[in-house]
Amino acid sequence: MFGFGTEYEGLAFWLPLIWAALLAVAVAMYVIVDGFDLGVGILFRAAGSENWRDRMMFSVAPIWDGNETWLILGGGGLFAVFHVAYAVLMPALYVPIILMLIALIFRGVAFEFRFKAERSKFLWDYAFFFGSLLATFFQGIVLGAFVQGFSNDGRQFTGGTFDFLTPFSVVTGLSLICGYGLLGATWCVMKTTGELEIWARRMAVRFLLATIVAMAVVSLWVPFLGRQIETRWFTWPNVAFLAPIPLITAYMAYRLFRDLEEGRHVRPFFLAIAMFLLGYLGLGVSLFPYNVPPNLTIWDTANTVNSQLFALVGFAIVLPITFAYTAYAYYVFRGKVAEEISGGGYGYH
Repeated sequence: MFGFGTEYEGLAFWLPLIWAALLAVAVAMYVIVDGFDLGVGILFRAAGSENWRDRMMFSVAPIWDGNETWLILGGGGLFAVFHVAYAVLMPALYVPIILMLIALIFRGVAFEFRFKAERSKFLWDYAFFFGSLLATFFQGIVLGAFVQGFSNDGRQFTGGTFDFLTPFSVVTGLSLICGYGLLGATWCVMKTTGELEIWARRMAVRFLLATIVAMAVVSLWVPFLGRQIETRWFTWPNVAFLAPIPLITAYMAYRLFRDLEEGRHVRPFFLAIAMFLLGYLGLGVSLFPYNVPPNLTIWDTANTVNSQLFALVGFAIVLPITFAYTAYAYYVFRGKVAEEISGGGYGYH
């Protein structure tokens, strides 16, 4: 019995860590793959012609709905494994999450109707643009509210309906617009040709500068939201171990700028992703092991060991399949979007 109990206690420690890592991967994948297609939407109304907008939308049309799978995996995994965290976070974030989902619905409908519409095409252009813009902004609001933390009494949220809306969360919302705009612009650099690619390259430089400023502001703000975060970043020897994160991020930003100036096509997109992942790592370092900041850890909010093991079996099957079909979809639709092909349609080459 003692051996079984010790093993059980070991699982109670390690399973929440495993699940936290899996959900972190799901969220990171969503931020990357849906980030760039939301970024394309953010750029949409600024595009110079109908042909440009058609090509921009076509570059993401075959893959955008698969990208949303990662959002479902992250939300479903949180509900399945960290039910206490779900019970606290959802009441605190009902408003921005609902508004985000409404924006995503309008954006998704725009994909289907815009290609069929004629007289009402401009309405779906606006739906695609504003759906992308608002979905991104409210995702940033959720991020900012999460970093700030939540008022709770055990398993119950005790704050107000609009506690999520603060200067910091507004700044993170605007910052995410800058970041997704950068991802969308570098995606267009990689996937388009001609004048559209040149324009996307200019937009990428602008969004890169905006993203650098936004990351600097948020990074300087975060350590002073709570004493624990400040101590984690600015005490010895932590500062020696963590200093490479902002330094490498700065180098990635420099390389991205140089690659855009030098006319590279593919690497700017992956450097933008690297910047996002480094920023994500920085937030993880700041907040770990809390999934309901500032006082509930992954162990405080985890379901029973049996529940975690049961869910882990399903996740172990679904996660590789999701990675596989995502990779296959990107492989099938690789290459640049053609400017035009016979019949007035668009294709890849």
